Amino acid sequence: MNSNLEKTFIAFLKENQRIVHKVCRIYTDNKEDHEDLFQEITIQLWKSFPSFKGDAKFSTWMYRVALNTAITLFKKAKKNDLTTAIDVSSLRIEYETYEDDEHKLKIMYQAIYTLSDIEKALIMMYLEDKSYREIGEILGITEGNARVKMNRAKNNLKQQLNTK
Repeated sequence: MNSNLEKTFIAFLKENQRIVHKVCRIYTDNKEDHEDLFQEITIQLWKSFPSFKGDAKFSTWMYRVALNTAITLFKKAKKNDLTTAIDVSSLRIEYETYEDDEHKLKIMYQAIYTLSDIEKALIMMYLEDKSYREIGEILGITEGNARVKMNRAKNNLKQQLNTK
């Protein structure tokens, strides 16, 4: 294993770790699942890192891998348990907790959790102040399609929040 590649990966991951936590927060509803998904996303990022060419920003690429992993895993999880045979313990990645104690945020995350997988991703990126162009790039859709999907996701979220 190339130690420079490993050092670069760890530096990028540490710098952008909050992205992974946010994806985990949107797609899980308890600490154990959050930690499991964090590990699975980290594994997928590490496996894919050699193919990262820098055409897009690292954070954009990381969002894409993290969202695809979360969506794919939870579709598979409905059929069977999550298992991965890759050992990433040698990477020495420090897991930082990401907790929000504010009641309003908890209610919003609960409402987001009820949305579809794509709507969760859209709302998360909206909360990150991503442009429609960036959202489209991350999801592999046009900017116009990102706008349409975002409006639907916002309306669905408003409906969820109004019922709570």
